[in-house]
Amino acid sequence: MRRIKLVVEYDGTNYGGWQLQDNAPTVQGCLEQALFELTGTHTRITGASRTDAGVHAKGQITHFDTESSIPADRFSYALNTHLPPDIRVQDSSEAKEGFHSRFWTSGKRYSYTIYNKKHASALLAHRSWHVYRDLDIEKMQRAARDLIGKHDFAAFCATGGSAKTTVRTLHDVRVERVDDCVIIIVEGDAFLYNMVRIIAGTLVGVGDGDLPEDIILQMFETCDRRIGGVTAPPQGLILEEVFHHDEKPGWVL
Repeated sequence: MRRIKLVVEYDGTNYGGWQLQDNAPTVQGCLEQALFELTGTHTRITGASRTDAGVHAKGQITHFDTESSIPADRFSYALNTHLPPDIRVQDSSEAKEGFHSRFWTSGKRYSYTIYNKKHASALLAHRSWHVYRDLDIEKMQRAARDLIGKHDFAAFCATGGSAKTTVRTLHDVRVERVDDCVIIIVEGDAFLYNMVRIIAGTLVGVGDGDLPEDIILQMFETCDRRIGGVTAPPQGLILEEVFHHDEKPGWVL
């Protein structure tokens, strides 16, 4: 039995998220079906992150065990012939001994894109959140700096999360304007349910003047989700990269 590691990119628009569901197509389900068509064996694929419906990924990490004799580096080519065009395996390799895509994860990087113009973009409709009000980027940048470090992010977690603790560490939070888009980059050791989308919604609230610049500190102090911004819609969110222990020295689970 061999363990194969995959790097998967997908557009989440047409899927009910990563994880298998009975009532909607999922990315995991498509990958497992493709693997069955390729090998003739029902195989469970494990992902590093359970992205929600409508959320995209450039660097989702997955693994599966197989007795197939297909060379590890050829699985990407073979699987892509069985996958829909909005899911692509960008790399496949033999996993290191003991590797587990979820339990070896030491951190993740997400991006969130806001289309900040009077009228929405047809081309970015499934890749961004349209905010027509002018956003003050400098205010958003100052507020974003308060997120960096180890904090109790209870106020940044949506109902339905199952985490045992709401303490998380963010290593980097940046807000950048690129043409008509505002891009929020968030990198940390782990994330709560809808955490990045709540961060995005809260920073937009600061940028358009609806929320004070010190709202992040208030949310940490009160642990009150109700005082923060809206939960930004899923289509602006991309899982950019998943880090593992041997890639980020010093990061721990």
